Amino acid sequence: MRTTVLGLGEAGALYAAGLVARGGDVTGYDPADTATPDGVRRVDSPAEAVRDAELVLSLVGGKVARSAAESVAAHLAPGAVFVDMNSMAPDAKRGTAALVGADRFADLSVVGSVPEHGAATGVVISGAASARAAEVFRALGAPVEDIAGEPGDASVRKLLRSSFMKGLGALVVESMAAGTAAGAEDWVRGQIASALAGGTASMDRLHDGTLKHADRRAREAGSSAELLDSLGVRPVMTTAAAELHRDRADAALAPADDILAAYAGLAVANIGDARDRMGMMDGGIRALWRGARVVGRARTVWVRAGDNQALHRAIARSRAGDVLVVNGHGDTTRALLGELMAERAKKRGVAGIVVDGALRDVVELEKIGFAAWARAVTPAGPYKNGPGSVDVPVAVGGVVVRPGDLVVGDDDGVIVVPAAEAATSLLGGRAVEADEAARRAAILAEPVR
Repeated sequence: MRTTVLGLGEAGALYAAGLVARGGDVTGYDPADTATPDGVRRVDSPAEAVRDAELVLSLVGGKVARSAAESVAAHLAPGAVFVDMNSMAPDAKRGTAALVGADRFADLSVVGSVPEHGAATGVVISGAASARAAEVFRALGAPVEDIAGEPGDASVRKLLRSSFMKGLGALVVESMAAGTAAGAEDWVRGQIASALAGGTASMDRLHDGTLKHADRRAREAGSSAELLDSLGVRPVMTTAAAELHRDRADAALAPADDILAAYAGLAVANIGDARDRMGMMDGGIRALWRGARVVGRARTVWVRAGDNQALHRAIARSRAGDVLVVNGHGDTTRALLGELMAERAKKRGVAGIVVDGALRDVVELEKIGFAAWARAVTPAGPYKNGPGSVDVPVAVGGVVVRPGDLVVGDDDGVIVVPAAEAATSLLGGRAVEADEAARRAAILAEPVR
């Protein structure tokens, strides 16, 4: 059988190799600089790749799956079967089927570890051409579940499985990181391995695969969360798993021992431009002394108007590098923090405070170097009756802030960067900074007429 593999990344290469081993005539196409598996004839264009192919396997990744299908749709042979093996939402699968022709389309979801099992990894297949695709994958030694049905049905099964598999991988990564931080890595590894059927091998595969494929798996976990929501199931754990994957994918873009230090000197305005002006608090939240600057992780606080009981609790549990971010309901009649509380917070390493409300003792705050932003200044002290909450999402200056988000403040104001976008925003902000420097130099070099 003449087969074309679109996408020669890790999974594509393994499937191509499996087909070659079974005596298949395999053509491959990938615009990226990837290795060509032995026995695969690599070509330079999508049209050439699918010419005369009886079977086309698309393993290009969900982000470009539609464009890949568009590039070959007009060039498919009349009897060819197009097998979409990319992890995508069911609607996206149906869209691809419409592009290439529903009668020739098979929606295939891989439900195991391809690096471990290669082309013999278990699959679920749906769509009009599912039976024809099933024959090929059974010949490769794969356990095949042919559910027929419509394009997208196999994808639903995949996303349902992902709701626990991606969650399990995320939990392993987070637990092992906690074990390392606590000086108990080996103990935690032993506990996890003993709970998994595959022991240490399964644990390492979940951990390493989550880190290696964090970007792709973040999108898959996000699609899984959307599916659960559409089914009326609140995706609490699946959403959290997607967040951890996004965080690890983001961190890989700009590895740094201290991401906070990497933001040193980067203007809030530049970060905001890089983030399409999103996440900046309204202009009413202003620096209380000139030259104030802060970069840190949000320690969020929600208080009743004019009451700072919860803020005391937040300071007591703060760590070095935290920024207190307080939803004070915009109340400006009572100051929620002054010099003494600032001294206590600074002693714990708190970098500064942002309050949607009022502060006091501004001269003293500047003297001790405690960075502060607020809506107003008032000498009137607060109540201490509660209630209030710490480490919950809060709304401050028109922006939702979650515990651990990155907070950057300067003379212009404050911006909040979601924790899982810290490295992306750093690179974007530095790019804006460099572009502005180049344009400023060009302006200064212009002759005066």
